[in-house]
Amino acid sequence: MSRTVKIRDISIGGGNPVAIQSMCNADSRDEKGILEQIFRLKDAGCQIVRLAVPDPEALEIFGNVRKKVDMPLVADIHFDWRMAVGAIQKGADKIRINPGNIGSPDRVRRIVSAAKERGIPIRIGVNSGSVEQDLLEKYGHVTAEALAESAIRNVRMVEDMGYDNLVLSMKSSDVKMNFEAHKIAASMTDHPFHIGITEAGTPKMGKIKSAAGIGALLLSGIGDTIRVSLTADPVEEVIFARELLESIGFRTPRFNLVSCPTCGRTRIDLEGLANRVENRLLQEKELPKGLTIAVMGCVVNGPGEAKEADYGVCGGLGKGILFRKGRQVAVVPEENLEEELIQLIRKEEYPNA
Repeated sequence: MSRTVKIRDISIGGGNPVAIQSMCNADSRDEKGILEQIFRLKDAGCQIVRLAVPDPEALEIFGNVRKKVDMPLVADIHFDWRMAVGAIQKGADKIRINPGNIGSPDRVRRIVSAAKERGIPIRIGVNSGSVEQDLLEKYGHVTAEALAESAIRNVRMVEDMGYDNLVLSMKSSDVKMNFEAHKIAASMTDHPFHIGITEAGTPKMGKIKSAAGIGALLLSGIGDTIRVSLTADPVEEVIFARELLESIGFRTPRFNLVSCPTCGRTRIDLEGLANRVENRLLQEKELPKGLTIAVMGCVVNGPGEAKEADYGVCGGLGKGILFRKGRQVAVVPEENLEEELIQLIRKEEYPNA
């Protein structure tokens, strides 16, 4: 298990729930735009927000934003150590740096000293585009081994400066390389990992790569906070991150809809029925979280699968069977299936409503 690191009021690692974060893509000098985006991200379920701080003007905006929001803010720093120290002084809850592009070890040491004075963590971030030249020569090109060695080398450098309040991040847009690099690095350190697939792409491709890459790592026991990187509104990143955590059992979903893919035995418009049930469930705001609802389409697998759910319906040939916790409770006409199912759930879950 990784050690615990605290970012304002959010603890990651140490068995704490995986935290969702994102990064503002509003102009770093647009205070109004940044604040509007942060509030939308928070409403969507984001827990940690990162802001780019590339220059003194952006640093001043960062300080203004810090005074107006109460959620954890991470300052994203490249090249200029003075921006990192300035962001720490203005209240950053974490600093993200790639030591390799900060310059000399002395400049990194100044950032470390400032972080140590305030007791805030440093995220050591490397990616496949920042692997050092000597490692590229050693391995011939960017490999999982090179990426992991680069990350651990930078972690050790900061540790040797007397600071170990660290979060490790190493990302590749190659899902397989990303996975293998994390497996190597996780065997060499107990620092918490910030995971994701960098430059994952547009929502269509990026969600597929992120689901595969992030999901595989989390199910392997690696990852303490996640960022889904999409070329899109960052709110979309947060929504998908939440859905991803729910789908692999790391968070309790509003509900879990199970429906069969249909086959030649299907004698009902199951696609239409499943969509109607899903839409009705989304409207049920009082429903307890985590219920499993099965919508099945034939007598071969349907009754058995529906019996495993909290509630279920199996339809075909003009009628449907309703189930509750493995018990058949009613046979209803096909045209009333979704309504009868919803009424059953309402009756059982909030009978006094």
